[in-house]
Amino acid sequence: MLGAFGIVLAAIFLGGSAGMFMNIPSMLIVIGGSLFVVLIKFTLAQFLGAISVAGKAFMFKMPTLDALIEEVVELANTARKGGLLALESVEISHPFMSKGVQMLVDGFDETVVREMLEKDIRLSNDRHSWGAKVFSAMGDVGPAMGMIGTLIGLVQMLSNMDDPKSIGPAMAVALLTTLYGAMMATMVTLPMADKLDMRREEEKRAKLLMLDGLLAIQAGQNPRIIESLLRTYLPGKKQEVVEEAVA
Repeated sequence: MLGAFGIVLAAIFLGGSAGMFMNIPSMLIVIGGSLFVVLIKFTLAQFLGAISVAGKAFMFKMPTLDALIEEVVELANTARKGGLLALESVEISHPFMSKGVQMLVDGFDETVVREMLEKDIRLSNDRHSWGAKVFSAMGDVGPAMGMIGTLIGLVQMLSNMDDPKSIGPAMAVALLTTLYGAMMATMVTLPMADKLDMRREEEKRAKLLMLDGLLAIQAGQNPRIIESLLRTYLPGKKQEVVEEAVA
């Protein structure tokens, strides 16, 4: 994002005065207008929730799949040696896995564990999908609000046709709203919506991996079999590397 804005700003500064690209009414129409239009589409809670979810586009602390597999295999080894109760004293890195392990220690039935953890995955996935939808909506609305601002500027320009000298500056101001709308959609909101979608899928995949691992531990499967099962979540090339190493 910084690189994209840097290139655009460099083109602005190299082309002349940057002051001509600043127009407060145009910014209000594009940014303020887009926010209020998006609020028509969503509830206030969904809108504010999207802002909190937006941090995942920049700061995402989900462990790698390799690290999760190693942790699950360690848990499987611990459970095999000391039983499920031995897992109570193990330090666990991820809250979702910690919740699942606690359910195993408490002796919940496999069906209950599966249903509760799958529900957690669904609800979390739903919350994050709404965040992506809000930013996607802002990306759709931004250019349209820019066009509205341009039309307003053109009407004001055409009403002063008796002064030819004012046509050029007025036209420039009218076009700025289109520029702001295109920049907001192309460089901020749409990329963030796509990034949040990607993060949502990554988190879902990681939680499904943990769920499968926990259920396998509960079923008493061999740690090597559990590792082989969980390796299927890795990309194809990584799976091939692991298979070659085992062979």
